[in-house]
Amino acid sequence: MSDAPSFLVPPEPVLSVHSSGSGRSWIWRDEKLATGDGRVALAMAQRAGIPELLARILHGRGVDPSQVAAFLDPRLRDWLPDPSCLHSMDETAARLAQAVRCGETVGVFGDYDVDGACGTTLLTETLRELGCAVHFHIPDRQKEGYGPNAPALEGLRAKGATLLVCVDCGTAAVALLDALRVEGDIIVLDHHKPDGAILPSCLVVNPNRLDCGSGLGHLCATSVAFLTLIATCRALRLSGWFETHEEPALLGKLDLVALATICDVMPLRDLNRAFVAQGLRVMGRGERLGLSTLASVAGVKETASAMACGFGIGPRINAGGRIAQAELGVKLLLSEDAFEARALAEKLDEINRQRQTVEADILTEAYHQAESQLEAGHAALFLHGESWHPGVVGIVASRVRERCNRPTLIGALQDGVIKGSARSVPGLDIGAAVIAACQSGLLLTGGGHAMAAGFSLPAEKAGAFHAHLDQALAEARHRPRHDALSIDGVLALRGATTEIAAQLTRLGPFGAGHEEPVIAISRVRAVKSERIGRDGNTLRVILQGEDGGRLRGLVFRAADKTFAELLEDRAMPVLHVAGQLRCEQWQGQDMLSFFILDAATI
Repeated sequence: MSDAPSFLVPPEPVLSVHSSGSGRSWIWRDEKLATGDGRVALAMAQRAGIPELLARILHGRGVDPSQVAAFLDPRLRDWLPDPSCLHSMDETAARLAQAVRCGETVGVFGDYDVDGACGTTLLTETLRELGCAVHFHIPDRQKEGYGPNAPALEGLRAKGATLLVCVDCGTAAVALLDALRVEGDIIVLDHHKPDGAILPSCLVVNPNRLDCGSGLGHLCATSVAFLTLIATCRALRLSGWFETHEEPALLGKLDLVALATICDVMPLRDLNRAFVAQGLRVMGRGERLGLSTLASVAGVKETASAMACGFGIGPRINAGGRIAQAELGVKLLLSEDAFEARALAEKLDEINRQRQTVEADILTEAYHQAESQLEAGHAALFLHGESWHPGVVGIVASRVRERCNRPTLIGALQDGVIKGSARSVPGLDIGAAVIAACQSGLLLTGGGHAMAAGFSLPAEKAGAFHAHLDQALAEARHRPRHDALSIDGVLALRGATTEIAAQLTRLGPFGAGHEEPVIAISRVRAVKSERIGRDGNTLRVILQGEDGGRLRGLVFRAADKTFAELLEDRAMPVLHVAGQLRCEQWQGQDMLSFFILDAATI
């Protein structure tokens, strides 16, 4: 058992922070952490043979003592279900197995985000290994929009495809797919919530269809595709196909599943946690040339981490679909030529820089509109502009939502139509609100899930749509302007050590539904501060405790963080700081860093 210091457990609110430098209160992530009763956590630590620090966090997150080992070391065999639990899976696997045995040509149509790119790559790569000829198409966001379209699907047919597979889209394309099905078989592998019970009459594997009892609604589309390939290989194995043909190594493709799960912000619990843990191990082997090359070009130090996927690799793959050539990401992921991979990676990196510039220009105006709507008392923020690029509205929506703690919809106005993306806050279902608006005739198109959605509408209906959102999401009015910051524990600066950071790492991978622990460090001063980075938007500080100990702190996107001025105050006030403690490798040495999320005066 580690001798690491136990958490200090002050009364609520944490460290008496009612309003921080960013206007947030600090609360315990779970009320059990505030009781000061560490008996349950201590018993968990002793039973599982883990440090008390980890036990306190796991206890606070509702992990049962009997599940500690499975949580800390998630193994796929403990969580992988029988794919047949998904509605229409057996029929789908049988059709794909038939395509393999007959050497058919398959057309894969994928969405333009990371999940669509990874799902398209997974299907294309595996079906090719199984002997099929495969053509794929990723739609141009601006010219084709979201979801299947007739010219693209007919184009795949013209290339000889006798079977079409839509991945990360298709559930809502009822009329289109029903019309095209007469020309040949179609499969949909998706996870988006359907607009009611009506589905395309083709084979639809979607854990969120109303008649699916699998309980796997938290999976991304790439995970659905992975389970489909498991079922397909099982069908081929039972028919004796692999007695004379090589079986694909599906577990070696879990890097794609992990990347998609992280970037599509799926909750990291149960099967998803096992997918990501195993997939990051696969990624760490560096066997996928496209991913390792993109990581190198992006300057990502630790490729096989959830942070690298979410903030380094994913945004660059997404960038092609947002403002440039949508198929670049898939081409990179499939590439087996070092020269080609380098050229594609550099192109995506360049496009991502362009995306950041476009995003920054829109953000300024979006923040101004948001402030006006908040003052006017709107529950939801519906912001749009004629010069806004439709490829970045989803990112802008996330930024505004983060700052304002309100459901946020961002649209680009073109030719009298507003097309955009929505992001919500926990507890308010933006997908349901958008689908209801679509059903009532306010929208041309619309759909999504609880935390994100897409929509389009005639500009003249903008007011009515906003009124609908205000009514459907009225509860948002009662939420504080700044959401509370959830704290997992408190340390004095002397307790922030590399050992503590290593212990916290054991709780990974982190992501939606299992966020990286946030630690508050009490009573420090920022004795040095400087702006660094290409755009000077990263703040680096040296924190000093009352005992003289020091710790390096970093604030990313500092221009957006109002608490940053406390860290740059030349008077060096005594502060409480909250953030994430990590130990990183730099030139062969362990470097302890504190990634600051907030700061508060005492």
